[in-house]
Amino acid sequence: MLDLVQRDLCKELYAKVSLHMADGKSFEEPSIGAESLKAFAHPLRMAMYEELTRLGAATASQLARTLGESSGQTSYHLRQLARHGFVEDDPGHSGGRERWWRPSGFSLTDESLLHDPATGAAVVAVIRQAIAERATSLTAWLNAIDHGRQELAGQLTSSTLVLTNAESEQLLGELGELIQRWNAMAKSREAPSGARRFRIHLDVFPLAVPPED
Repeated sequence: MLDLVQRDLCKELYAKVSLHMADGKSFEEPSIGAESLKAFAHPLRMAMYEELTRLGAATASQLARTLGESSGQTSYHLRQLARHGFVEDDPGHSGGRERWWRPSGFSLTDESLLHDPATGAAVVAVIRQAIAERATSLTAWLNAIDHGRQELAGQLTSSTLVLTNAESEQLLGELGELIQRWNAMAKSREAPSGARRFRIHLDVFPLAVPPED
């Protein structure tokens, strides 16, 4: 299984693909379809979605300032994202002059989209963007570390296991259930004092096989 993972995208992506952007949604959510995939695989829309996941919610004007676009552009693309279910109104900011949006999460698990010439490039674009976002967010975390403090919030972990494909699927499912349990707990309460937005990356993928001599 591939979950937001960088591999040889030209040769090795033709396996099972699984991409979860699970802000507020279950890992078992139905996969988006071809039309929604094509709508999402737009550079500005993906950048806007990433910024919304970083902030939790934002207005079109805020996104425009951050991304160097006009508010007319961001408003239009937010409406298109909403049309396909990628963003929704944020109930925590109702009644104001500007409309606040939040990411609604999605799954991309239909491997036929990868094999279809009409949608394969869009799948690759979405995964490439997700990989780039991970690198950006991790670099920002590293740069923000206060070296004068003892506390370091966050951790990088990497493990290499010898598994069958079925075992890797089981492992990913169990880890996904754990994340969903914590996600449900966090959403069922008022954020306690000192709480911050944490990003959790989960990758389960086979290592590339070196070419034979």
